[in-house]
Amino acid sequence: MTPEEYVEAVLTLVESIPPGRVMSYGAIADALYDRSGRASARLVGTIMSRHGGAVPWYRVVNSAGRLPPGHEQRARELLAAEGLIFTGERVPMREFGWNPPT
Repeated sequence: MTPEEYVEAVLTLVESIPPGRVMSYGAIADALYDRSGRASARLVGTIMSRHGGAVPWYRVVNSAGRLPPGHEQRARELLAAEGLIFTGERVPMREFGWNPPT
């Protein structure tokens, strides 16, 4: 998979996250590993910061459920509008985390 194809795969996967659910950067990297050979949460974060504006970027959080840095307020508003309930400042990953069907 070329770097451009990987960017497209990340964005396509983010588009498939259902409303009111989230995935972590690492879960996205893990879900694409078999096809891409890449397993870097940091690379997924870079892709989201550069190209994520056209997809539901707010549905991607870190593994502890923290919202995207610098966009916490807007992400919280959008996720709450989709029915997600927060625990303090974090998304409860056990309840709202999502993985694509295998």
